[in-house]
Amino acid sequence: MDIGATTLILLVICVSCLLLFLNRKGQKNRGHLPPGPRPLPLLGNLLQLDTKDIARSLLTLSECYGPVFTIHLGSQPWVVLCGYQVMKEALVDQAEEFSARGDLPAVFHFTQGNGIIFSNGEKWKVLRRFALQTLRNFGMGKRSLEERIQEEARCLVQELAQTQAAPFDPTFLISRAVANVICTIVFGDRFNYEDRNFLTLVGLIHQILQLLSSAWGQENQDPLSYFHMETLVMTAHNLFFAGTETVSTTLRYGFLILMKYPEIQAKVQAEIDRVIGQHRSPSVEDRAHMPYTDAVIHEVQRFADIAPMGVPHAVTRDTQFRGFLLTKGTNVMPLLFSVHKDPTQFKDPAMFNPAHFLDERGDFRKHEAFMPFSAGKRICLGEGLARMELFLFFTAILQHFTLTPLTHPEEIDLSPLFSGFETLPHPYEFCAVPR
Repeated sequence: MDIGATTLILLVICVSCLLLFLNRKGQKNRGHLPPGPRPLPLLGNLLQLDTKDIARSLLTLSECYGPVFTIHLGSQPWVVLCGYQVMKEALVDQAEEFSARGDLPAVFHFTQGNGIIFSNGEKWKVLRRFALQTLRNFGMGKRSLEERIQEEARCLVQELAQTQAAPFDPTFLISRAVANVICTIVFGDRFNYEDRNFLTLVGLIHQILQLLSSAWGQENQDPLSYFHMETLVMTAHNLFFAGTETVSTTLRYGFLILMKYPEIQAKVQAEIDRVIGQHRSPSVEDRAHMPYTDAVIHEVQRFADIAPMGVPHAVTRDTQFRGFLLTKGTNVMPLLFSVHKDPTQFKDPAMFNPAHFLDERGDFRKHEAFMPFSAGKRICLGEGLARMELFLFFTAILQHFTLTPLTHPEEIDLSPLFSGFETLPHPYEFCAVPR
């Protein structure tokens, strides 16, 4: 072995030892974290995660290390929470301690800590109050907002009718319809589905989502200091991003599921015909009289798990949790996927079954382990809007069309294309056949 090779080997050994030393030194300052797989220098546990299905990889690790464990994304430790009971203890029972937003460098580089979703501390509280009040002023929870969604649902039905039962990919058509609801809130008006600027906006939101799936200081304590252009722009972006892709992806996944199980689609349509009929638009009031349809929509959300890893949290102060000490700022990953697949909460969780949300009499029943919007202080502020949109779009389309696949139902693949920041179904085409 020549001198150059020997020097290189010694250098590698020295660097490795230094990294291990720094890692152990850092761990001493991180409290008493839960156990987890041994991380590699620089890479952490990235090689142990399936990039196409990160949520399932984490669930598999929990079988070895328990419902609370630590993984390293690069050199950064994350405490992963798995299962309903652990999630409730953290996000609900210790809501204040787990209410900070976690640190994702790629996201922070884009948001700079602005907007509702990724802000923290007093800024987050002020912006959240402002956003909730603004949404209420624009019709959240009121008849006016329902009427806007009904109008958009009618426009979507007209667009589907123009396909004349020919095969088409629903991805961007559904995204445009859902995005228009946010446009009516933010801009006060909707856009034509072919508007060039509108198409650019929807396309960019879709690209950002796909990218995610694969700093600034306070001026003073004056709440008005949080209302500057960067914060308001990012807040509007949050509304578009969270309010468009999650709902539209849930609808696309739901339609794919109904084509795989045509008997379920037929039962939903029978309930629509019985309660609503064919001569008026569905309304939110109808939901109370349509337990089966309501259960199907909830089961779509549970089964599809559009946000399987939730949005990252962090602890606001040094926190004792299940015998571990999580120091202030420790990143926490609430694996919502594990709640919806928890066999102690759902019978046969891997199967699509609306009975998960029905009692023995066939009435709709709520389920505490239903957390598609997360839980606790960081629960999605758009939950009410999303629930309204899902019901009105879902029922309006099935009121007028039977969704027909281009292949035999048994051949439909419900596994995700990939599951990271969001779960996305495989691209598909179908025929919207008028009823």
